Amino acid sequence: MDDTVRRISAEDINPRHNWGRALPALGIMGVDFEERVDYRRLHKYRLGRARQALENSDLGALLVFDVNNIRYLTSTKIGEWERDKLSRWALLTRGSADPVLWDFGSAAVHHKLYAPWLKPENCKAGLVGLRGTVAPQFGLMKRHAEELASLIRAAGVADMPVGVDIIEPPMMFELEQAGLKVKDGQQVMLEAREIKSADEIALLNRAAAMVDGAYQLINDTLRPGVRENDIVAEVNKFLYTHGSDDVEAVNAISGERCNPHPHNFTDRLIRPGDQAFFDILQSFMGYRTCYYRTFNVGRATDSQCDAYKKAREWLDSAMMRIKPGATTAEICSAFPKAQDFGFPDEMAAFGLQFAHGLGLALHERPIISRVVSMDHPTEIKEGMVFAIETYCPATDGYSAARIEEEVVVTDKGCRVISLFPAEELPISARY
Repeated sequence: MDDTVRRISAEDINPRHNWGRALPALGIMGVDFEERVDYRRLHKYRLGRARQALENSDLGALLVFDVNNIRYLTSTKIGEWERDKLSRWALLTRGSADPVLWDFGSAAVHHKLYAPWLKPENCKAGLVGLRGTVAPQFGLMKRHAEELASLIRAAGVADMPVGVDIIEPPMMFELEQAGLKVKDGQQVMLEAREIKSADEIALLNRAAAMVDGAYQLINDTLRPGVRENDIVAEVNKFLYTHGSDDVEAVNAISGERCNPHPHNFTDRLIRPGDQAFFDILQSFMGYRTCYYRTFNVGRATDSQCDAYKKAREWLDSAMMRIKPGATTAEICSAFPKAQDFGFPDEMAAFGLQFAHGLGLALHERPIISRVVSMDHPTEIKEGMVFAIETYCPATDGYSAARIEEEVVVTDKGCRVISLFPAEELPISARY
């Protein structure tokens, strides 16, 4: 391992957070009068974490097509349109100081000009399959598989497996034909990504602050005659205006649509007395939010209030258990069993009493659910960031409450970064 790798490990792998201060939710401008997010420090941290995870594994290299992993390794992004195309990939080998990136056409030339943290010779144009639209028999997959095998041999790790996250099957077959043994690399990348640096936490906190404002907009806008999709449109406008790089989804669910939970939005008209809940999934500099809030419109029944109170109690009980060294099973045990809120089994209720890591992806480690956590507990660690959510159907048969908080795991417990008030049921357009 060269001096660059050792330096990254010593300086950037284990930063200490100052939990005694408020987490910053800084502006998006670059300024000279205070330190904000240091993006080059962020790049070194992420690359260092990935390299350490690779060294801890039995893999000789990581080959990533997942856009979140590409961004984590290379600090490059060419737009949300690329997310489902499998049009870019990157290679990281043991002992190498720098990842190699294959990009979409002229994006590789752009990186040579504007991404000085990458070696120009490591910014390559490439094309494999575009999810099958370029047929394997055209030979591009074979060409790139042989190129990758050559680089892996040159790094001296050809006798070790190469870890791949997601891949088109014909490309995997070509890698094997080129003499490479392919194994799962996604677990190694998720291990790297589970502990967030101070810069990552600042970006996640900024993303959450944007959603705080979006919920104030919803609270001010939610009234009879407004449609679910009207709310979605206004929230999209607000978030993009305030710097979002991807509004992944705004789920808007109201009235009789609340139970069972459909996870989408429609053109339904909001009516007096509706219970309505929303989930806002968006990102700032790639770092995601998942942030539910429930409102009532004009008034609330006892049944609706009771559902909200139960959802809040379940959430608070689970959050009290979050601290370094706790397990996902301990947290999960605070959630009700599926049968206790009307579902036949835990799989049918998956995602309703739930927690999941947040980062460059919506779902990172830890995953906390009765589907997996009771039998396979994992450790909660300082520096994790995750969203924790509960759902409670009302006894009226159609209303329901949904609440979610985003939390940072500190040295002693957790700190909430989703700050729009949710201790009690908000009522908009109160009569």
